[in-house]
Amino acid sequence: MEFQFHGREQVKITLIAVGNKVPDWVDAGVADYAKRLPRDFRLDIRPVPLAVRTRTANIEQCIKKESEGILRLIKPDDHAVALDERGRRFTTMELAGRFDALRADGINIVLIAGGPDGLDESCLGRADETWSLSALTFPHPLVRIVVAEQLYRVWTVLNGHPYHRM
Repeated sequence: MEFQFHGREQVKITLIAVGNKVPDWVDAGVADYAKRLPRDFRLDIRPVPLAVRTRTANIEQCIKKESEGILRLIKPDDHAVALDERGRRFTTMELAGRFDALRADGINIVLIAGGPDGLDESCLGRADETWSLSALTFPHPLVRIVVAEQLYRVWTVLNGHPYHRM
């Protein structure tokens, strides 16, 4: 499968991720992929505070609070993609094609990653699409690295770079 890259400098790719304190190795992993990406295919990470979970905390209320923070960061014309285990699964080539199509339409892409207990229905309802990163469950900070690596991989596919081998 061959792609014709339809890059647009004004299109933004954002990951809104629950959790404002992540281990240093997560920041290092994201930074490693971020430095490889060109300016017009950059990933911007916008953290949302993780609601405090105690033994007596109401988890539903925690998820709702996190989701309210997420929804405040999404603009009306953003193409929101909820990352959820029940979402559509892509091959790398399919994902590259999807990103290329969205960028060709000039749509800002906002990926949404919930906290350890997932996303509230309000976020899932706002999402234009729901994607699954894997059938596996990842710790929520690790999702940042997975997204950064996959974004880099998508860019390499779209540009015929040898990083992605089929």
